[in-house]
Amino acid sequence: MADAIKVLLVDDHQVVRRGLRTFLEVQDDIEVVGEAADGAEGVDRAEELKPDVILMDVKMPGMDGVDALRRLRELDNPARVLIVTSFTEQRTVVPALRAGAAGYVYKDVDPDALAGAIRSVHAGHILLQPEVAGALLSQEEANSGQGRAGSLTEREREVLGLIADGRSNREIARALVLSEKTVKTHVSNILMKLDLADRTQAALWAVRHGLTG
Repeated sequence: MADAIKVLLVDDHQVVRRGLRTFLEVQDDIEVVGEAADGAEGVDRAEELKPDVILMDVKMPGMDGVDALRRLRELDNPARVLIVTSFTEQRTVVPALRAGAAGYVYKDVDPDALAGAIRSVHAGHILLQPEVAGALLSQEEANSGQGRAGSLTEREREVLGLIADGRSNREIARALVLSEKTVKTHVSNILMKLDLADRTQAALWAVRHGLTG
């Protein structure tokens, strides 16, 4: 399974982790490489195991999923995080997406749909329900204003397009033959010029304004 998508399960309920593992172990292209019972352990395991995709619960004792996402972003961990939640409210899901999650599914998701979601976020896509995407885009539009795309340099536009494709700073650096430090500078400039808070908002902004590949 050298080419399999490596998945880490982070949920405080053992029965949920067992169920997810059972769903995924029958997939030829997905390998469950580890489990964690809370956000702090999940961050540690993510740094240790280097998964491609993390299935993360939102509500957990101690460090919850949103704080774990923020910590992973601080560590520049390249894993794509897919929230697996039983909560449908935007006030629960939106903070996780703003913290860097690539999307979310519900805990009663069909096994085939779950596997498809993992493959999708691993490929760089963002999985959003229409109402949640609308909420995020409304916030982005309120913050970003009009005409700010023109303030971006050509290189910043290229970086923004790759952010929207789900690329990490390391991957962007490779694609554009730049250093990671230079990419981080470009990302900071993009967020500042567009008055955006994070990469998720930047990706949504790029999609909305046709700056994707």
